[in-house]
Amino acid sequence: MEWISGVAGGLVLVLVLSSILRTLVVPRGLYSALVFRLWWLLRRLLRLTAGRGGYDAIDRAQTWLAPLMLIGMLATWLAGALLGFGLLLYALSPLSWTTAFREAGSSLFTLGFASGARLKLSVLDFLAAATGPVLIALQIAYLPTLYGAYNRRELEVTLLQARAGEPAWGPEILARQWLVDTETALPELYRAWERLAADMGESQSTYPILLTFRSPSPYRSWLVGLVAVMDAAALQLALDPRTAPAEARLVLRAGFTALRDIARALRIPYDPDPSPDGPVRLTYDEFDAAVAMLEAAGFRAERTPKEAWPHFRGWRVNYEAIVYELCRRCDAVPALWTGPRDFSGGPMSPRRPVDRRPDGGRPGLPPAFG
Repeated sequence: MEWISGVAGGLVLVLVLSSILRTLVVPRGLYSALVFRLWWLLRRLLRLTAGRGGYDAIDRAQTWLAPLMLIGMLATWLAGALLGFGLLLYALSPLSWTTAFREAGSSLFTLGFASGARLKLSVLDFLAAATGPVLIALQIAYLPTLYGAYNRRELEVTLLQARAGEPAWGPEILARQWLVDTETALPELYRAWERLAADMGESQSTYPILLTFRSPSPYRSWLVGLVAVMDAAALQLALDPRTAPAEARLVLRAGFTALRDIARALRIPYDPDPSPDGPVRLTYDEFDAAVAMLEAAGFRAERTPKEAWPHFRGWRVNYEAIVYELCRRCDAVPALWTGPRDFSGGPMSPRRPVDRRPDGGRPGLPPAFG
């Protein structure tokens, strides 16, 4: 029994140490089974508290996922260390089960109320005493990095609200620019989101727990915002290739590269080199309706919808499957063109503000696509 306890304790400590290093220390998107199992469990428990409600109930429940993940990771690692050191103490001494775990807990949490006069076990006790404070210090140092990346992300998502509505939608971005004659600002938007996509690809593949942090507004989402900007760039390139800015190609490349980095960190399968003629789940009818809305907003396309559809599909096939899976796992706001969710309710159209003029006139804006 002592040998079994010793081997089991050593394995538990190795697993805990590996998870800590993968999550908090190594600057690369390494998969930690412990962290992702915890995410899976907490997400489903919170879904149960939301009952059968729609998106609003799901969003309120999932707001607690990020703080519970942070507390849950720390508690799980400490509990694993307690179990591992307790098993090793039982295996290497004549202590009983309760006394071994009592001494392991006293050392791990540096309480110092339980100790023995066994010199050969002093190294193990000192290791346990060092593990607790070091683990807590690493978790505390982890928080500024997380919230720094979160603030950078949410700043651009908030700025996008005026251009894309809530929830964001690619065609709405283009429609709003042509409605108010600000289409010359699109290159700057694409440049900003190119840099943000690179930032998100690095931060959220290295620290996947950032995926559980929701936006302050329930109808905003970094993921929905990214796909909206990418869809807007793909639409502009497909419909009007001669006047589309070069930044549109760059933001698309940066966007699906970032999404693939995140997919690798989460072990989401994807095709690294899809055919431009490959199938997409977005239908031609949805695309055609969006183009009609753009034309009503004043957008003049060089190509017809039938001519532009293969080009748009050739861009979207690079990122659609990953976006749909990430939106489902993150319970993102069900915006248009972002795929199905695990909760009830269909996609939401972006809400467009009423255009009010001092003279009371309204220029008859086309309604947002529904």
